[in-house]
Amino acid sequence: MASKFCNSKLSAVLLIILANLLLCCYGSSDQSHSKPLCGPYHPAHAVPLYPEDVDLMQFPLNLEFLETEFYLWATLGYGLDKIAPKYALGGPPPIGVRKANLDNLTFSIIEEFGFQEVGHVRAIETTVGGFPRPLLDLSAHNFAKIFDEAFGYSLIPPFDPYRNSISFMLAVYIIPYVGLTGYVGTNPFLNGYKAKALLAGLLGVESGQDAVVRTYLYERVKEVVEPYNYTVEEFTDKISMLRNELGKCGLKDEGLIVPPELGAENRTTTNVLSANYDSLSYPRTPNEVLRILYTTGDEHIPGGFYPEGANGKIARELLKRPFSYHHSL
Repeated sequence: MASKFCNSKLSAVLLIILANLLLCCYGSSDQSHSKPLCGPYHPAHAVPLYPEDVDLMQFPLNLEFLETEFYLWATLGYGLDKIAPKYALGGPPPIGVRKANLDNLTFSIIEEFGFQEVGHVRAIETTVGGFPRPLLDLSAHNFAKIFDEAFGYSLIPPFDPYRNSISFMLAVYIIPYVGLTGYVGTNPFLNGYKAKALLAGLLGVESGQDAVVRTYLYERVKEVVEPYNYTVEEFTDKISMLRNELGKCGLKDEGLIVPPELGAENRTTTNVLSANYDSLSYPRTPNEVLRILYTTGDEHIPGGFYPEGANGKIARELLKRPFSYHHSL
């Protein structure tokens, strides 16, 4: 009996010791649930911003302004000057932009995109500072010239992004993907944790927008775009080919249907997302981005969406003299 009592007492002591060890290592149940860890989101002694980060992260404002105005005007009939005028920083209103003839689904998507872009402009300006909104040409005439160049002749009637939902989404196809590749290209040159966090947050949403647009168009990939005798597939192929030609740095753009050698793991011809051999996003430099958005194929010659050129140090210096992005860092 004494032996059984001793064994029972020893077991009880061991259980108490084990319970204390668990409390010591993991804390009480109440503590672990009432105080969950959130963060840190950057190293303790990291530098928020380096001087070279500022120009790199101000540059995307050019495209964010363009997207903001295009999306808001198409859905609401007004833009940043009514929604949040202080973020335009005194820049001129856009040329030729107007409300589009959109169905309910397309309206909901683009309206949300528009308000997201207001947030992007605010995030950039409050993190690294900003510059006045550049003069933007969002006229139907400007889009018509871009689509004419993509097809190699003048479409009849001229392409009008504001005509209907499918035309508008084809016009949108031109824009967010360029910003996406620009963010990917900028990433390796950033040093401060605030700059990196800003870029990652912007890239996440821009990538999502591009995916939504591509999925929307992919669902209609064989649909003929009235009043033309071309399908959605052909329109996206032509625009992607044009962006590759204007960028002048090889294949960094793909339409919705591709040959197997460009598909994921060389096993698909569907191409809902544009990506390289390893299914990673392609990078572009500011020079490449401007060649495309100017539609001149030359970062020193403004045009296209920016008839007077883009703003910010990087873009303005490119207008003054030949300028290498890589050599400027």
